[in-house]
Order: sequence, then C-alpha cells, then structure tokens
Amino acid sequence: MTELEMVKVTEEELHQLIQAKLEKAGLSKEHASGVADTLVFADAHGIHSHGAVRVDYYAERISKGGSNTNPNFKFNQTGPSTGVFEADNGVGHVAANEALKEGMKLAKETGIGVVGVHQMGHSGALAYFVEQAAAQDLIALSVCQSDPMVVPFGGSEPYYGTNPIAFAAPRAGHSPVVFDMATTVQAWGKILDARSRNVDIPANWAVDENGEPTTDPHNVKALLPIAGPKGYGLMMMVDILSGMLLGLPFGKHVSSMYTDITAGRNLGQLHILINPSYFTDLTEFKENINKMVDELHAVKPAKGFDQVLYPGELSNIVAKKYEEDGIPIVKEIYDYLQSDTIHFDNYDKADAFGEK
Repeated sequence: MTELEMVKVTEEELHQLIQAKLEKAGLSKEHASGVADTLVFADAHGIHSHGAVRVDYYAERISKGGSNTNPNFKFNQTGPSTGVFEADNGVGHVAANEALKEGMKLAKETGIGVVGVHQMGHSGALAYFVEQAAAQDLIALSVCQSDPMVVPFGGSEPYYGTNPIAFAAPRAGHSPVVFDMATTVQAWGKILDARSRNVDIPANWAVDENGEPTTDPHNVKALLPIAGPKGYGLMMMVDILSGMLLGLPFGKHVSSMYTDITAGRNLGQLHILINPSYFTDLTEFKENINKMVDELHAVKPAKGFDQVLYPGELSNIVAKKYEEDGIPIVKEIYDYLQSDTIHFDNYDKADAFGEK
C-alpha cells in the first residue's frame, strides 16, 4: 500500500479544529473541549489510533443522537473509598474525567479511591486519565471494556473487546511513568490508523473472515489477544472489573460501536487510585521510581536497540519530538476537520470493524 500525505499541526490548532467540529455536531463548548483535550493528548504522544482519526465517528454518533449532549452526571459514593459515577450516556472522555476527579478526592482523603463509571461512551486513550492522577502524586490503574472483536485463545469467533489497561506512578522532578496497553496485540484504533494512512499491518495483529492472518487492515474480522492465553486472561479480568462489577453487559453482550449509532452505549470503566503516602514515604517512593528508571536506562541494550526504555517511555520521546516539529496528521483527516462537513455517514449500521 502507498502511505498517504501527512500535514503537521500544533496542539493548539488541532484542539481548535476538533473542538469546533464536535460543537458543530452538537456538543456543548465545555464537553467538546474536554473530548478535544483527550484526542490531542493522544496525537501529541504518537497514539494516533485514539486521536483525530476518531472525530468523524464521534461527530456522526453525536449528531445522530447516539451520545447524550446534555447528560445528568451524578456521583454516588457507596463507601468511604468507593463510588459509582453515572455517565447517562454522555461522551466518555468527559464522564471518565469527572469520575477520575471523584476518585482522586477519595484517595487523598482515605488513601484509596475506586470509582466505576456506569453507562458511558467511548473515552479514548486511558493514558490521559492516569497521567493526570500521577501528576497529583497518586498511583492510578484504569481499565475499561470495549465491544467484542477479539477471538478468545483457542477460539475462532470474537467474544471480548480489546479491553485496555493503563497505569501511572509519580516521579520526582520528571513526568510520571505512564503505561497504557490494549490486551490485544494491537488496539482496534491502530487498525483504523492503518486504514487512514493506507498502510499494511503486521501479520500477527489480526485475522480475516476465515481466521487466517491478514496484513490488509480492511480485511480484519477479528483481533488477537496479546501473548495468547495471558492476554486472554487479562481481557477477561478487565471485562469483569469494568462490566460485571458495575452491573453492565459483558463479553459478547457489550454493544458495538457501529451497529446502531443512534442508540446509546452501555460501557463501563473502573479507576483505581492509590495514595502512596498511606503506604510509604512519598518522597522516597518517587525517588525510587526515578532510581528504577535510571537503572533500566543503564541496562546493556540488546542488539538493534540503543537504550532500554521503561514501558510507555517512547510516547514521551515522541511527544517531545512533536512539540518541536509539529504533530503529523493524515491530510485527508486534516481537510475534514477544516471543512464544513460534520461527518461522512461512514459508520452507522457497520459491523464491529466499521465495514458496511
């Protein structure tokens, strides 16, 4: 495949374009800005699968009534350190962020904050949320369920979603350590990104309708769990914590992103916040994180590597580069953001992989 033309933009320009498009689709200025915050964060850190490539889908869902543009957010505290945030099918990015704030309050007051988000839409890259918590000297672990598009280990048809996990811990004098991963070899958004750039994918990411490996992102019919049975176990754990635990649909019962874009979604998410000062000396803890990073950097690199990085560090390296050079965006997506078009009717009634 031939890679498509790219343009480079600043964070400010990208934010303005995304916010304007989502406002035009029907979101309030506040909520459109909140969604743009998460999408720009993703693109600015090289997580293009969860950045501007998603705007057309969000705009179509919002404009067709599939996202509540005036949700009745409500936090129900269920114990000293626990609670459930009712998202009322509002955009997931904003709901997740508001729920995170409640969890951080609990963690600062009691040492632990565990908050589930009930009936939310897609919330983008989890790294955005855990990084905010770590900036407040908290350890954060966030998980969320997603629609079924992954074959279980040993199976030939989808059951679970990509069910991501994100973790962050504070450091002294440096950006937090942040780690964000799908429990599949690659997230579905990576397939979307490959489609948008018209490039092939590695053969171990996904399978076609016959269950055979495919390198064509347009032929993907199911994703593969990372490390076989280990990734399969992790995606089951995430689904239980962010689905069943909140009384929400689970596994193959989770609603698709595309089947009926006019209907609300019933997704769940769980934020677990830990206050290190309730367990150890905070200053020592943060210095030990620094020491760990230094020791990892000092490990003799394997052939083909310049240096050992901590998990997730590459996104910070990319962010610094993009800050200097600009954020690369597919020109077709950039042109869409600049246009008067709200959406292209690409997703409603499509299958789990966005194909009609």
